[in-house]
Amino acid sequence: MTDAAPLGLVPGDRTFTEMTQLLLPGHTNALGDAFGGQIAAWVDICGAVSAQRFCRGSVVTASMDQLHFLRPVRRGMVVVLQARVNQAWRTSMEVGVRVDAEDPNTGARSHCCSAYLTFVKLGEAGRPVPIPTLDVGADPIARRRQAEAELRRASRLSLREVLRAHQASLEAAEAAESARAAQAD
Repeated sequence: MTDAAPLGLVPGDRTFTEMTQLLLPGHTNALGDAFGGQIAAWVDICGAVSAQRFCRGSVVTASMDQLHFLRPVRRGMVVVLQARVNQAWRTSMEVGVRVDAEDPNTGARSHCCSAYLTFVKLGEAGRPVPIPTLDVGADPIARRRQAEAELRRASRLSLREVLRAHQASLEAAEAAESARAAQAD
């Protein structure tokens, strides 16, 4: 087996993944609502399956963006998670995951939260390897998701640079303060 990815075009609909979970008492807090960490874990698993379907290999989670809880999920509800790859770059991809709560008695669903995860494909050596190109075709919704993924990526990269510059300025200030303190001694 090699680290070479089956490069080429992969249709976006091939990455669709749906997962369901029954919210049991062990998944809930004292109020009978889902633990946020449990929902986050299920989001990560559903997203990882979608990413693996896209690149047909091992993936790791690099980030999860803005998991905002819109509505609680109550004990006994069915948690429905849907994921798909929104965009792919050289070795990483963004997967969007939507979480709905379904009332098992009526079938009515309500949107509870969404998250965007970045996954990286790893080769046998445990290093990132190239991935295929996402083909969204002419689907306007898939094209919108792809364009929004580019905006989120640019925002993540910009924030990373701002934080690096801030950390460097803090370290320079600390070094200057240490130097002043050493001279005073």
